[in-house]
Amino acid sequence: MVKAAMGTSAETSSIAVDRKVVAMPVLPMPSPGPDLRDYALSELDAALDALGQPGDEIHEGIHRARKGLRRVRAALALGDGILGPGVALLDREIKHLNTGLSGLRDAHALVETLERLRKRSRKGETRQLLDQAGADAVVARMAITEVELSMDPGLGQRRGLIEVLAAAVPALDWARLTPSAARMALADSDDRSQNARDIALRKGRDSDWHRWRRRARRASQQRRALEAAGVSVPATEPDVFDKRTTERLGEAQDLTLLLDHCGKGSPFSKEDRRALRAYAEPALARLRKRISTVRR
Repeated sequence: MVKAAMGTSAETSSIAVDRKVVAMPVLPMPSPGPDLRDYALSELDAALDALGQPGDEIHEGIHRARKGLRRVRAALALGDGILGPGVALLDREIKHLNTGLSGLRDAHALVETLERLRKRSRKGETRQLLDQAGADAVVARMAITEVELSMDPGLGQRRGLIEVLAAAVPALDWARLTPSAARMALADSDDRSQNARDIALRKGRDSDWHRWRRRARRASQQRRALEAAGVSVPATEPDVFDKRTTERLGEAQDLTLLLDHCGKGSPFSKEDRRALRAYAEPALARLRKRISTVRR
């Protein structure tokens, strides 16, 4: 009888402990908002520093600054509709600032693009053509830089605007952002990237390819931001946007950029424009065909 009583007591105690465990409230996951805010501020700070680079380093600084500003916009988009009404205004101002730097960046990007294309080219005649185009692009870059810096010495106005934007970031309602909401926003970006991919491969228009690249970049930047904020996120599917596809898209972007500069306002002569188009158009078509045949 004593043994039976002891067994009953142990079972009752175990049940009581189990009930306490069940009754314990499930605490919500901490908001990634504050860490995401700090990430955005660090990117703005890096952009501010990049725009302060002296001499010829200004071109690479502009490239880094624009990349940082895009990352900030990607982070803000993770909390669209959650961070408060100020996020739309902040995003619009950052976009405007980035667009204002695009002229300087495009001029330098063309120089870099021609250098990469020359290294990949095996034909002597093509290399000679790209050499001449590269020299013309350097002259055009110098002219654009001189004009821009005369209107905004040392890019001081742009740097001042970044400081203003950075002061506005902490005022957003970062604490409202939950891990699940952030993951849902990333999933939406992945879906938009996938849809843009399907359209680009089906229709093949320049605007469709550009949209795919832009949306894939946004999803990648948001994944980077969430990882920096300590939020675990699923990896991208390797057959959708693998390393080789990324490289080919980059090569295709080089050719597209070159073709964009063979039209109105081109720094190249009429004869060189014709030759550059004859080189770039079939090369771009071949690249896009290879990208289209990637297994899905």
